Amino acid sequence: MEWSRRTAREWMTIQAMIAIHCADLHGSAAGLCGECGELHDYALQRLERCPYGETKPTCVNCPIHCYQQTMRERIRVVMRYAGPRMIRRHPWLALMHIVDGRRKAPERPARKRPTPQGAGA
Repeated sequence: MEWSRRTAREWMTIQAMIAIHCADLHGSAAGLCGECGELHDYALQRLERCPYGETKPTCVNCPIHCYQQTMRERIRVVMRYAGPRMIRRHPWLALMHIVDGRRKAPERPARKRPTPQGAGA
């Protein structure tokens, strides 16, 4: 999948936040624990399927909440913990996340609906 620079940077930010949270709280310096690995994979899936594509706003500014409730709470916990620590560990990603967060969300994209077989003929 080809991502815009901003979407790729958002993915790097999510990865960094999950890694900080897991290393500090779960003691897994060599990689992600199972729980954090599951969240990591889920976040990637959500980012890849975002209907906004290249115009994607930060999740906090997005009118579409695509995360399941349990996963949304898990990513909030990660972001609450890792967000303040990002400034020291990944200052560029932290700064750009703040800048990206100031952008307004674009209009909600039209929902793609499959056309029934034989329709429109």
